[in-house]
Amino acid sequence: MLRRPSSPADGVPVALRNASVVIDGRPVVRGADLTVEAGEFVALMGANGSGKSTLVRAMTGLRPLAGGSATLFDTPLPRFHDWHRIGFVPQRAGASSGVPASVWEVVGSGRLSRRRLFRPLSAHDRRIIHDAMEVVGLEGMAQAGISTLSGGQQQRALIARALAGEPDLFLLDEPTAGVDLPNQEALARALATLSERGATIVLVAHELGPMAPLIDRAVVMRHGRVVYDGAPLADHEVHSSHLGEAHTHHHHGDPRIDHVPVVASPLDPPEEDAR
Repeated sequence: MLRRPSSPADGVPVALRNASVVIDGRPVVRGADLTVEAGEFVALMGANGSGKSTLVRAMTGLRPLAGGSATLFDTPLPRFHDWHRIGFVPQRAGASSGVPASVWEVVGSGRLSRRRLFRPLSAHDRRIIHDAMEVVGLEGMAQAGISTLSGGQQQRALIARALAGEPDLFLLDEPTAGVDLPNQEALARALATLSERGATIVLVAHELGPMAPLIDRAVVMRHGRVVYDGAPLADHEVHSSHLGEAHTHHHHGDPRIDHVPVVASPLDPPEEDAR
């Protein structure tokens, strides 16, 4: 059984203040404020190019901030070293990357942050790996080659890999992109299990689909700016041209805020910015 997730006493999982990211001289994230409390399931949404994937990478230090600040569990990002507490799930394109690995090996690589290098897997490690595969519905495919799985199954394997590290915070970058409906539903069931166990989840998504009932809060980005932070929205509302106007704009937390503008695995894909 996986261990207890973080509680409020462990600190605020994510806090960004006036965060900005510049890539090749171009502003991609502009003055973003975002707080994610322990146990929340937050959907970070917006059109392609809105900056949502860049923002979630900035939370992990994979993209440096050009301005503002970020803390993880109340620790300033530059001083944060407990990366085993963070589970980052990239888009599925890199689940195989030509590596001849089994599903068990890919999921098992998630335990590297929890044990010494070259140390054999313990019985406890194996139980954690099996539980992670069971949560995502892949327990019967442990010895299958990761490259033989469908795109949706590969994405579920990446979630299991993150889960095997027993993180306190899950960051998922568009896990349903290019995934068929049955696998979207399987992903939703896996994330529902994690949420029920008290996990803190930030989900980057263009559209929610089967994930919609799981969301506690929606944060919408447009042109690198946070334009909405509040109650969950239907997919069509996220892309409404009126979203972000004075009568719809709501900030979670401090009402005074005025928006003006993991260590990755070798199996992960090259990053694509400004999504």
